[in-house]
Amino acid sequence: MKFEHDNMVGVRLAVALVNLEADGSWGVTALERMLQDHAIRRARITDSSCAQIRAWVQRLRPVFEAASQEERCRTINALLADGAGSVYLTTHDGLRPHLHFAPDGEDVQSRVKAVTAGGVAIFTTEAEGQRLGVCALDSCRTAFVDTSRNGRRAYCRARCANTDAVRRHRMKPSGLGSSAGETKGF
Repeated sequence: MKFEHDNMVGVRLAVALVNLEADGSWGVTALERMLQDHAIRRARITDSSCAQIRAWVQRLRPVFEAASQEERCRTINALLADGAGSVYLTTHDGLRPHLHFAPDGEDVQSRVKAVTAGGVAIFTTEAEGQRLGVCALDSCRTAFVDTSRNGRRAYCRARCANTDAVRRHRMKPSGLGSSAGETKGF
């Protein structure tokens, strides 16, 4: 399954916001920078809008943690009901036609809610309810979007996968089935 970058702005913003909130970097400046990095125009953040977006982001995390397609769909539907306005096609800034879930004139927190709710909904549809997750390493829990070829990603990055593999290897009992002086066959 191939995912086009243009269709992933909302889901990539959602995962970035969830991880920003989780890693303790949340703040007006960090949020403003992140929104600009994800092409959210006119992203002037106040303390009030920062708090409102943070509350929204705490509602986004369960989308990535959902244990089933049904749970993920219920969570996304609640986000769509509260965050997405009328969906419409638009072109601007030389971009090809694309969907907007809130009018450009809305405040920044409304636009963030709309683009993230719509983005995770579209991605979930294209990914057949899968491919959103949190890192399987217990000490990490970073949210991610799985765009791998096979769609079986369990870790946010290779470092976490390697750390967990080493931990599992070290937990294996050593020397089972051999007594002192025996050699194992290779």
